[in-house]
Amino acid sequence: MQKTLWAAADKLRANMDAAEYKHIVLGLIFLKYISDTFQARRDELTRRFADENDEFYLPDAELLAGELDDRDYYLSENVFWVQEGARWEALRSHAKQPDIGKRIDDALALIEAENPKLKGILDKRYARAQLPDGKLGELVDLISTVGFGADVSVARDILGQVYEYFLGQFASAEGKKGGQFYTPASIVQTLVAVLAPHHGQVYDPCCGSGGMFVQSEKFIEAHGGKIGDVSIYGQESNPTTWRLAAMNLALRGIDFNLGKEPADTFTRNQHPDLRADFVLANPPFNISDWWHGSLEGDPRWAYGTPPAGNANYAWLQHMLYHLKPTGRAGIVLANGSMSSSQNSEGDIRRAMVEADVVECMVALPGQLFFNTQIPACLWFLARQKTTRRGEVLFIDARKLGQMVSRVQRELNDDNIARIADTYHAWKGDGETATAYADIPGFCRSVKLEEIAEHGHVLTPGRYVGAEAVEEDDEAFAEKMQKLTEKLGEQMAKGAELDQLIRQKLGGLGYEF
Repeated sequence: MQKTLWAAADKLRANMDAAEYKHIVLGLIFLKYISDTFQARRDELTRRFADENDEFYLPDAELLAGELDDRDYYLSENVFWVQEGARWEALRSHAKQPDIGKRIDDALALIEAENPKLKGILDKRYARAQLPDGKLGELVDLISTVGFGADVSVARDILGQVYEYFLGQFASAEGKKGGQFYTPASIVQTLVAVLAPHHGQVYDPCCGSGGMFVQSEKFIEAHGGKIGDVSIYGQESNPTTWRLAAMNLALRGIDFNLGKEPADTFTRNQHPDLRADFVLANPPFNISDWWHGSLEGDPRWAYGTPPAGNANYAWLQHMLYHLKPTGRAGIVLANGSMSSSQNSEGDIRRAMVEADVVECMVALPGQLFFNTQIPACLWFLARQKTTRRGEVLFIDARKLGQMVSRVQRELNDDNIARIADTYHAWKGDGETATAYADIPGFCRSVKLEEIAEHGHVLTPGRYVGAEAVEEDDEAFAEKMQKLTEKLGEQMAKGAELDQLIRQKLGGLGYEF
């Protein structure tokens, strides 16, 4: 269904830029979902009010209309209230009218007015959309074919998958720009599998379209927990991406706080007092224009002032600052962050290692991202280690993953489990039954003293050593005799083939 929908939607795009079209399509999917789940809840209430055996039974039919319009019945189930004029069927019936764009904008305005949680989130751009005549109506008809069903939780799941698939496809279509707001799912899943955020506060200071939060919720549900076991805090500077994230979370019924507005994390921190249990983030790599004079002497720079020309160590320290004493963080950064000594970066890294806040470093394979070929790594930090003090786990995962397209690699479930199980076994935290052991070429636990000998460089390849080669106990003389005989046979065969080629060419009059 996802592929068919995408192919049809992409065809309607005509010459419109993918970055602009993304908001039109995702906004309509969201609107359809809101309307479908509202209608499903309304139908359920109608059935229950008429059922004599149900606690909601209403013997007085005249009360029915009033009860059906009682918002509490909807809000209690995390269903948004949708006024009559904003419902999908009303829009679909006017899909072919020239004013369909304005009707959609009006519907979104009505929904925002009735649901304070969506205030400022829904993007009202349909009346001025630069689509060829009739294409917006065709898009409405196409999205009408997506059936989210009568079961609200099933609807949420289907819509979530469609939304996520479209985000990925748009990131691919936009290339470099698209990757800014979308972290490939396999990287997010790796971060989540290692951190295992079962409950508490989860924070992402550069949350893009909200993928870290969605995967955290999936992890919790997969491990027997429930939505609501974690509180979600995020921040995003790009206004349109901030809206995408809010819609992504709202349609899943996930409660969230993305700050009052889209804003720069360093200069307009939306959660200054937050101390989170988990931080998961994929900040943009190597930002050079992040510094502002107001950041001089900021309390976040506990390990040294980051250089104005690169934000990598600003992100690391910002995230450490926002952790509880028992909190842990997982961060995706460019490989250069593990070894760079430019400006103050080497000094900050040394201070972090000596303070024992670095728990695990993972080198990732190349070609995982839509928008960059820069090799990346994962940093796992802990404010106060409870186990393995004075040690860092290094994992070299560069050989893992498989190509899913000509330019795109992906970590599969087994790869992710191998990385996560190695970490949990090393920590002995009960998340896996596997016992930890160093594996040459893949993982090794290293004391801080040895890291200091290497100038506090944190590149896993420097520590894990070479992959073990199978022992070969055959005597050298015997092996050499066998290989020489085999080479003699191959050379004799080669000479035969040369002679045959000469004969064939000679027969055609091409002697040499």
